[in-house]
Amino acid sequence: MTRESEATDGSERSPLVLAVVLLGGLVFGFGLALSEMAKPEVVLDFLQLEDLGLVFVMGGAAVVSGLSFFVATRYLDRAPVTGRAYGRRLKDLDRNVVVGGAVFGVGWGISGICPGAAYASLGVGNLPILWGVAGMFLGAYAQGYWRSRS
Repeated sequence: MTRESEATDGSERSPLVLAVVLLGGLVFGFGLALSEMAKPEVVLDFLQLEDLGLVFVMGGAAVVSGLSFFVATRYLDRAPVTGRAYGRRLKDLDRNVVVGGAVFGVGWGISGICPGAAYASLGVGNLPILWGVAGMFLGAYAQGYWRSRS
């Protein structure tokens, strides 16, 4: 096992960090359900510019995340979950980013839900979204298989 995989497989994480991750997920899911962004019909209304509530939900999330990363990178030497040193991910805007983003957008538009909200949608009783979640797993698997073959 490589040093990088050790840092991400969970074996080096303290139970406190895992509890914080669980708490973050609970807050995330609660917020999505409270804002009704876990309902595909609400997301589809946003995508059709009929309900712009998602702009405020995403804006609030961006502000909180931005402040958290700003503070964390100033006062912590390593990321709490992965244990890796903070650093910028330098990625060019290449063909894979553009095509992948377009395919993601088509999937979001067809299903009416993004991945995080899909899981939260299960929590509000939207069991048919399991088809979309299964599709996400199969699509990611197919892309990984295709990439390994080429």
